[in-house]
Amino acid sequence: MSTLSDREYAQRRQRLMGAVEADAVLLVPAATLKYRNRDAEYGFRQNSDFLYLTGFNEPDALLVLLPGKSGGEVVLFCQPRDPEKEVWTGYRPGPEGAMQRFGMDRAFSLEQLDDELPQLLQGRSRIYCPLADETLQGRLAGWRQRLMQRCRDAQQVPQQLQELGGPLHELRLFKTAAEQALIRASGELSAQAHCRAMRACRPGLYEYQLEAEIHHQFAMGGSRVPAYGTIVGSGANGCILHYTQNQDRLEAGELVLIDAGAELEGYAGDITRTFPVNGRFSDRQRALYEVVLAAQEAAIAAVQPGNSFNAPHEAAVAVLTEGLVRLGLLEGEVDALLAEEAYTAFYIHRTSHWLGLDVHDVGAYRRDGQWRNLEPGMVLTIEPGLYIAPDDERVDPAWRGMGIRIEDDLLVTGSGHEVLTAGVPKAVAAIEALMAEGRA
Repeated sequence: MSTLSDREYAQRRQRLMGAVEADAVLLVPAATLKYRNRDAEYGFRQNSDFLYLTGFNEPDALLVLLPGKSGGEVVLFCQPRDPEKEVWTGYRPGPEGAMQRFGMDRAFSLEQLDDELPQLLQGRSRIYCPLADETLQGRLAGWRQRLMQRCRDAQQVPQQLQELGGPLHELRLFKTAAEQALIRASGELSAQAHCRAMRACRPGLYEYQLEAEIHHQFAMGGSRVPAYGTIVGSGANGCILHYTQNQDRLEAGELVLIDAGAELEGYAGDITRTFPVNGRFSDRQRALYEVVLAAQEAAIAAVQPGNSFNAPHEAAVAVLTEGLVRLGLLEGEVDALLAEEAYTAFYIHRTSHWLGLDVHDVGAYRRDGQWRNLEPGMVLTIEPGLYIAPDDERVDPAWRGMGIRIEDDLLVTGSGHEVLTAGVPKAVAAIEALMAEGRA
């Protein structure tokens, strides 16, 4: 059960119902169990939209929100109590527990869904639901057909379907104080894990052993699972953006890039650090690293309320381009190179994404075709990088196979920003000092 208050979830539901028509209905399905092989299940992770509105961490449920007078009504369909099955799979709240512990106005067993749901749809003009959920869409067609047969009045059957994400994801984009506290805690735990990996790193270990150090720290801090697949890429593997094999040996003279974040009650941390396997940057590694670090610092400075979401990216690519010219990796005038986006030869992703219940969290980046402005309560990453492929024949061989990314999580505040992941070093001297401490 979540440490967030019942009031927090109730306020979220109220805000969502207040954002749609009074005669609409909103359907929010829970996640379902997935099988890894035969009868072994993957660890269950609740659907983020459903989790955001309920805190109810059971599979195969359906939340129904009915806006209207007196704040509307909240109805949940969930698995019934079953003492025989609970011996094998654990306690279920059931409909009674859903009302007593999770603030539902009414709750039913899933066995009653086909009988009760058509009645809840009756007289509603529009249904908000995830349109890409084929299973829900198939059942919804049956419920509407059953309602038509029952009342024989088309005006009593909702005629319009609309994507649930429109109103819901705009709400999720702005984090409440309680959410900010959870993301801050995830960031702090993630930072502790990165520090542990830096202290443990040395030539001869394998990437998966640094992954184990990361995951151990997560678990000891209360995070049972990482927020996403942990990336530990040494040498040229650091040039693969979503490398997760984590199987190669760490070699002296190489860099290692770790992108890893803890998840606490569904909320993600997301940190990337790059450091030398042997604890000391070479001259070329330091030179390229300092360019990325300066780009990140410029991007962080651009995280201000009222600035465009794209402002940090623009600041980062300007510094990256200048640095690439200075190091001889690009040739030409900086302004011209920026105009033609020449930096994309070495920087192939954007600088930021939203962060929250999903590591790439929901929320529109543009409005009416224009980048939206940053506002207090938004949380985003800042993660510039440079990647020089091992087979890039355009550059001196001494540069090839280096992948460097530096990532932190930022909360937009009323006066600027707060770096939520400052607990892990990123200055060259500080990294080298921490790694030396680990060897001592």
